[in-house]
Amino acid sequence: MEARQAMDDEQRWQAVQAKDRRFDGAFVTGVHSTGIYCRPSCPARLPLRRNVRFYASPADAEAAGLRACKRCSPDAQSAEEACVLAAIAAIREEGALTLDQLAELTGYSPAHFQRLFKRTVGLSPAGFARALREERVREALEKGASVTHALYEAGYSGPSRFYAQTKGRLGMTASDWAGGGKGRMLHWSVISTSLGDMLVAASEKGVCCLSFGEGEKELRARFPGADLVPADSALDALFRQVVEAVEDPRLDNSHIPLDVKGTAFQQRCWEALRTIPPGETRSYGEQAAMLGKPGAARAVGSANGANRIAVLIPCHRIVQADGSLGGYAYGAEIKAELLRREGQG
Repeated sequence: MEARQAMDDEQRWQAVQAKDRRFDGAFVTGVHSTGIYCRPSCPARLPLRRNVRFYASPADAEAAGLRACKRCSPDAQSAEEACVLAAIAAIREEGALTLDQLAELTGYSPAHFQRLFKRTVGLSPAGFARALREERVREALEKGASVTHALYEAGYSGPSRFYAQTKGRLGMTASDWAGGGKGRMLHWSVISTSLGDMLVAASEKGVCCLSFGEGEKELRARFPGADLVPADSALDALFRQVVEAVEDPRLDNSHIPLDVKGTAFQQRCWEALRTIPPGETRSYGEQAAMLGKPGAARAVGSANGANRIAVLIPCHRIVQADGSLGGYAYGAEIKAELLRREGQG
C-alpha cells in the first residue's frame, strides 16, 4: 500500500497517536518501560514518547529484548493484511473485481472481506478501484494526453461513464483538466460578514473562490483568463448559503456546489480537508497520512496554501504538530475565530 513508504520516527509516532490501522505491518512500536512491542493501532493506553523506540519488524524488536503485546498480537498479524495487500495488487493489475472474486482470492466470505478491506484502506474495494481509475485519468491529463485516450487507458468504456461516476464530486471535468479551465464566466461579489469583507465568486458549476479582505484585483490575478461579471439576484440563494457557512462553520456545507481547479494531488488534499469534522483539527503530517503519503507533510502544506475556497474547503482545521495554529492565508485571528465557532457546544 502507498502508506507503507519510508517514514521517519515523527511520522511513525503520529501514526501511533492516531492508532492508524493502515500502518500495521509497516513497523512495530517498542515500549521499553514495559518491555513489550505493539502494532501502531494497539488499543492500549498511549505510552510516553520518551519510552518508545520503533522497529522495522517483530524480529528486530525481539532482538532488542522485547516481547509481543498480548492485546494486539503484532507477531501474528499478517494473515488479514496479506489478503488485503493481495486484493489491492489484483485491483491494480486487473481493475475492479467483484466481492465474490475477491473472496475467492482471499478465502474470506464476501461480507467479511468487505469489512476488512474498508477497515484497513478506508474505502470499499469498489471505491478503491474507482479512486484508482480517476487518479489515473487525472495523471494522464496532467501529462498532456487527450481526454479520450486518458479515459480509455484508465479502463473507462467511454467519456459518459467517467462523467456519470464523477458527477457531483470535488473537481473539474476531464475537458477542464486538459484545457486549463480558461474562458469561464465568473460572477462575483464582496459581502460583509462578522469576519470582515468576504469575496465570493462562482461559475455555472459552483463556488470557485472564497476569501477575506480581497476584491476584484485579487480575483483577476487568481483567474486571469476568466470573464468577471458582478453577481446578480440569480446567485442570491447560493451566496446566502455561503454566508451562513462562514457565520456558523459547524453547519454541513456539502450541498454547496464547488468548482475548483488543481492538480490531482491538490484535489486529494482538499477532499481530505472536507472529511475533517467541524470542531476537530489535524496536523499536516496527519493529513498526509490520510492520503496514504505520510512523508508528504510539506507537499500537503503547499497544496493547502493553493486552496482558493476558504471555509468550504476547511484548511483552517490544519494546525502544527504541537497544536499551535500555524499560518493561514487570511490571518491567525480569522483562523482562531473559525475554530472557536466550531468548538461551541
